[in-house]
Amino acid sequence: MVVAIALALPATLFTVLDNLARLSGSFGASAEISLFLQQDASAEQTESLTANLKQDPRVGALRTISPQSALDEFKQLSGFGEALDLLPQNPMPTVLVLSLSAAATTTGAAEALLEELRAQPGVELARADVQWVQRLNAVLEVARRGVLIVGVLLGLAVLLVIGNTIRLEVENRRDEIAVTKLVGGTDRFVRRPFLFEGVWLGLLGGVIAWLLVYTALVLLETPVSRLTGMYGSDFALRGPGFGGLVDLLSAGAMLGYLGAWAAVGRQLQRADPV
Repeated sequence: MVVAIALALPATLFTVLDNLARLSGSFGASAEISLFLQQDASAEQTESLTANLKQDPRVGALRTISPQSALDEFKQLSGFGEALDLLPQNPMPTVLVLSLSAAATTTGAAEALLEELRAQPGVELARADVQWVQRLNAVLEVARRGVLIVGVLLGLAVLLVIGNTIRLEVENRRDEIAVTKLVGGTDRFVRRPFLFEGVWLGLLGGVIAWLLVYTALVLLETPVSRLTGMYGSDFALRGPGFGGLVDLLSAGAMLGYLGAWAAVGRQLQRADPV
């Protein structure tokens, strides 16, 4: 159980971070750049800019808001409809709303695209709504490094736990080991069953750790679904899957083998018959 908990903690944290990265990716798809065109921008300039943006891989979707649509929306939201009717002309510009692709929100492509758009003829103002997504990705990267450090420390704890367990087992069978070596048993022959025991301890710990991770996700699934549903999202938690099970089994077996090897090696030197 100690091995299982030590493996389950970083595995759970990595799984949570993976789900947060998926969630930020879905939010990143909604990150937008708004282009406010100049009042005197010609129809040819608008059409050319729109065609170029549709072919840009950094742009996921493009929506055009006409001056009249913008004015109608502003009238409805501001409550100044009667005052706006007195204006001699529509002050609203044509607006192009760009939804960025996921790649543009996780790299410096958003800043590069924003600078390019500001230099386009006919563009009065370009505003980006991607900074919060980039900050979230930066926080996730820091969290991944922290979880990696925690995982390494807990891996060392697993080595110590399994090594100590095997050491006690060797102590309990000291007389049997001494007799075996007296009749010609090699260190490899004596070490083999303890190595198997260390591997089995690691494998069993990996299986229990995988079950603990899924138990934690099941407990989180309902409140997470309720929370994301409030924002109109159908996001669902994703578990480690079969690949996660293989990773946990591999990590447990490797740590069990190394811990047992180190512990048995020291004890065998002390158990040499005189």
